[in-house]
Amino acid sequence: MTRETEVTPRPRDGLVARLDEADRLPGAEELRYLSYDMLGAGPGTRVVDVGCGAGRAVAELLEREVEAVGVDPSERMIAVARGRWPEADFRMAGAYELPLPDASADGYRADKVFHELTQPERALTEALRVLAPGGRIVLVGQDWDICVIDSDDPALTRTLVHARADLTVGPRAARRYRNLLLDACFQDVTVAVHTRVFTGPAMLPMLTGLADAACSAGAVDRVQADGWTADQRARAEADRLFLAVPMFVAAATAPR
Repeated sequence: MTRETEVTPRPRDGLVARLDEADRLPGAEELRYLSYDMLGAGPGTRVVDVGCGAGRAVAELLEREVEAVGVDPSERMIAVARGRWPEADFRMAGAYELPLPDASADGYRADKVFHELTQPERALTEALRVLAPGGRIVLVGQDWDICVIDSDDPALTRTLVHARADLTVGPRAARRYRNLLLDACFQDVTVAVHTRVFTGPAMLPMLTGLADAACSAGAVDRVQADGWTADQRARAEADRLFLAVPMFVAAATAPR
């Protein structure tokens, strides 16, 4: 069984801290475990986790006796992952050029990755290359245009959500999962939506970041952003905050 070693966060590790917090949000663990089940990840299978970040999924797969390989284009992320789980296999690489031989993996997993890709089709071509015939692929992510937030100003809320989405490389990648997989010649394609609902203060940093990003993009002014954030903070303090984020989970099989 794997063990996460103690690592003292450095001030510049804000992204790592945010990823860790996201891993601890309600429903996050269940969604990760669902992705492992959909891969058929069991003892003796080999799975590549693309965009592995700080490596938690790879560690959890190792606990299942899976031969897991984590890849990420960030040298910093790979260093953090190796520091936490030194017995695991982490490699620095992007989704377009995976450091694996042809037909060498039984499973391919990408969680919150495809919205960062300019060429998702190219990533799926690479997935097909490394997957053995009949291998499984699972994609997990949110559609950045769909974020349900209760607010006293729904028009402003729509503006904030869409402005934040426009700052993302592929904000609507998740709604394209099915067609992307079909176009890449994957078989047995399924898509499900798992909606995560948040009603407490844990998501206030995310909501504040959304307003700040929209302000920086010029979609709203600072007064509007601060007023909207203050309303959400007041809702959280009064136990009236409501945020729903649909997460899309697509799975398919490589041609035999």
